[in-house]
Amino acid sequence: MAERSEAVEEQAVRDAPAGYKAAADVATREDVPPGYKRTEVGVIPRDWHSRSLQSVGIDPAVKAGPFGSSLTKASYSQSGYKVYGQEQVIRGDHHFGDYFIGEEKYRQLRSCSVRPRDVLISLVGTAGKALLIPDDAPPGIINPRLVRVRLNQEQVDPPFFKHLFESSQVQGALIGHAQGGTMDVLNARILRDLRLPIPMLFEQRAIATALSDADALIESLDRLIAKKRAIKQAAMQQLLTGQTRLPGFTGGWETKRLGDVGTFYKGQGIRRDDVSNEGVPCIRYGEIYTRYGDCVLTPESRIPKTVAEAAFPLRTGDILFAGSGETAEEIGMCVAYLGEQPAFAGGDIVVLRPNEGVSAYLGRLLNHPTIAQEKARLGQGDAVVHISARNLAQIEVQMPRQEEQTAIATVLSDIDTEIEALEHRRDKARQIKQGMMQQLLTGRVRLVEPELSKEATA
Repeated sequence: MAERSEAVEEQAVRDAPAGYKAAADVATREDVPPGYKRTEVGVIPRDWHSRSLQSVGIDPAVKAGPFGSSLTKASYSQSGYKVYGQEQVIRGDHHFGDYFIGEEKYRQLRSCSVRPRDVLISLVGTAGKALLIPDDAPPGIINPRLVRVRLNQEQVDPPFFKHLFESSQVQGALIGHAQGGTMDVLNARILRDLRLPIPMLFEQRAIATALSDADALIESLDRLIAKKRAIKQAAMQQLLTGQTRLPGFTGGWETKRLGDVGTFYKGQGIRRDDVSNEGVPCIRYGEIYTRYGDCVLTPESRIPKTVAEAAFPLRTGDILFAGSGETAEEIGMCVAYLGEQPAFAGGDIVVLRPNEGVSAYLGRLLNHPTIAQEKARLGQGDAVVHISARNLAQIEVQMPRQEEQTAIATVLSDIDTEIEALEHRRDKARQIKQGMMQQLLTGRVRLVEPELSKEATA
């Protein structure tokens, strides 16, 4: 029986669709170690099998499940059965979304229903994302942008399938099928023909448990990071407005215009095409929105020295404002440059060089919502909003004595350090999980002895 199964799989390698040719080519080049075999999904353990997604569905009529539904927004109601949409799958949150349909429409579309331990897959846009429906999820219907996979749980463990489907090897096979090498849209043919490396159920559950434990660690770190960020926001609201004073500080705060705090300059001389992997550090205005928080020690971008000669040289303590933006709300976001190495500012950046005050404090204060509202009021333009040094100079800020500024900046910096450490741990945990997936979902590392796998199916 085993010989017949292997012969079928070897024939499948020869008949593999175009999307699997790359995997088959890699498998052909690889040495096949003892206990492994070559298949169209690569080299896998001998007691694993290559199965199509269609073959692991529980419903003989539709196999893996319906590919979208005929549901339209005209059928939505204020309450009733939940409509599961692409947003929930992409976010990984079955609670998200508030669309419903009534009892009659639910009965009409019952073949597209959703129940616990189903797996939903997005078909359009961010295609190929998967969501495992938990036991406490409400009943509902998929919308036309999703496919529901209802697995034969005597063959495939749903948590294992979810991890496997989002692995790099399966996602790569999907891209191999997609037209033009991108995966903007999936369809029934691609998914039904998709072949998967499937171990025995006992091993699937062991793999799913290990990867779920890794997910739990990542999720716990995400929650802790979110909590620390909320603490930071509350601390900023209290400390930067004087609502709460740190121990040992009393006395009133002074109102000053930014034009009296320092001198304004204009960045210059750096285009997007000038940025390279080598050279001297620089900051471009778009990076103030996307890469940095309130302060930066080491700029990420580099420019050649020849470009730097025409750019604006920064000094430690300079405050860099984005001079333009897409909305009034984001105009004038800023970052304090606290690094000591020479760095340069590109065009569309307004630079404040303080002659008083603590830059680490100012960088945070000038991004506070109350100051952001004032910058939005002073911004000019419609499609693209601009703010000038002259307008920034008019903004009034409340400033304590320098010693209190330093103390506030230190408290907020300590919180930032804690958040960065947690983010590093989270990113490391994600890398470890990716490595685990690469090893466990290909059978390169086994969590059970092959003999145990065989005994579990005897």
